[in-house]
Amino acid sequence: MSILDITVVSVAQPTFQRDFDATPAETAWTMTGYTLALATVIPLSGWAADRFGTKRLYMLALLLFAAGSALCAAATSIEMLTAFRVLQGLGGGMLMPVGMTIMTRAAGPDRVGRVMAVLGVPMLLGPIFGPILGGWLIDVASWHWIFLINIPIGIAALVYAARILPRDEVVPSERFDFVGMLLLSPGLALFLFGVSSIPEEGTVMSARVLGTAIVGLALVAAFVVRFFARDLEHPLIDLRLFANPRLTVAVVAMSLFAIAFFGASLLFPQYFLLIRGESTLSAGLLLAPQGIGAMVTMPVAGVLTDRIGPGKIVIAGIALIVAGMAVFTQVGPDTSYLLLLGALFVMGLGMGGTMMPIMTSALQTLRDHEIARGSTMMNITQQVAASIGTAIFSVLLTNSFADDPSIYPAISSWADPSIAQQVPGAAIAAGLQAGADAFGSAFVVGTILVAVCLVPAFFLPRRRPTREIDPAAMMGH
Repeated sequence: MSILDITVVSVAQPTFQRDFDATPAETAWTMTGYTLALATVIPLSGWAADRFGTKRLYMLALLLFAAGSALCAAATSIEMLTAFRVLQGLGGGMLMPVGMTIMTRAAGPDRVGRVMAVLGVPMLLGPIFGPILGGWLIDVASWHWIFLINIPIGIAALVYAARILPRDEVVPSERFDFVGMLLLSPGLALFLFGVSSIPEEGTVMSARVLGTAIVGLALVAAFVVRFFARDLEHPLIDLRLFANPRLTVAVVAMSLFAIAFFGASLLFPQYFLLIRGESTLSAGLLLAPQGIGAMVTMPVAGVLTDRIGPGKIVIAGIALIVAGMAVFTQVGPDTSYLLLLGALFVMGLGMGGTMMPIMTSALQTLRDHEIARGSTMMNITQQVAASIGTAIFSVLLTNSFADDPSIYPAISSWADPSIAQQVPGAAIAAGLQAGADAFGSAFVVGTILVAVCLVPAFFLPRRRPTREIDPAAMMGH
């Protein structure tokens, strides 16, 4: 639910503009507000899981998310909708790291790969199927249902969690790092706000982008400096985890992969919508081979990661993604759909063997009391990197379109047939070709960025993992 809601709202933007009489900049806050709330609350998840217990925190996150969804559906203005999206994001931001902590602890080090493969299905398929679900619900019902659908699922998950999850047994001994929270959470939110503003501003040099991003980075830097200067016993995010070389390599690999994958993922539906003139629903369905490919390899990759380590699997996965994305560097306005769908399927096969084995590599060697902090760190990394990737590729595409005035009339002719009557057919064909070339250039950047991920992937372990026995856990037994 939480991952779907990052992307499902993207297809509702034109509907929000019409129903609330709002500008594109105002409706964009329904996405930005949710992302910023996620970034603010994720750093707190590790401490709160240790302090209050994972079951209580998970149920609180579900409650906030479902309540936020109900309020979003009842919103009567764009301001109300944005505010309720922030509340929804506070719950959604905790669901993934806390859920990951619960599953990793339950699995034990020998089965983390298989468990992460299960968890990886929504993480990879959410961005692909979010637009399909959103487009379908808006077509057959109304925009309210993209939020109302979360309520019965949220209630069912609450009841199930209450009955199935083991009772929390926590010793509330850790002090809350309040100063760390005041530095890190606003720092991440400000940095992501600056980065998220790049597509709208069209340049990195605007005050809105540069000012907020620099202030955000300064707060994050202050958090790091304070951590090492004070040698804190219970910091909000434990940077001592980077002493574990496997976690460090995994964080670097995850950062590069999330920038490349989540950034380039923005381009695939846009190509089908703008250059091929497909509907939102059709564009979403055309991406289905990517999801099918990921579902084929993900369970196998999970089992193999537990047996032989993630190194070889991740390298093979990245190679498949590079091969699939390379096809899109040559796209035109009439490229064969059979070729493109085949390339998406190959990319999906690679995706299933990449992101979750990287996360598994980070979490397999952590002790039980480190897992909550480790999963929180990986989720922060993914969120920040995904936002950077989305901004980079949005700007690449927007700037390429701005450089050629023939593109906008050509792509607008799909929605407005009167343009086709006013503009010569040859001019429209030339505009669509220029637009396809712009997509091809952006995919070249994406292919190179994915290929760069091979460097940290080479340092991932290539044998069955081992994990130190946690003395605290032994004493508990």
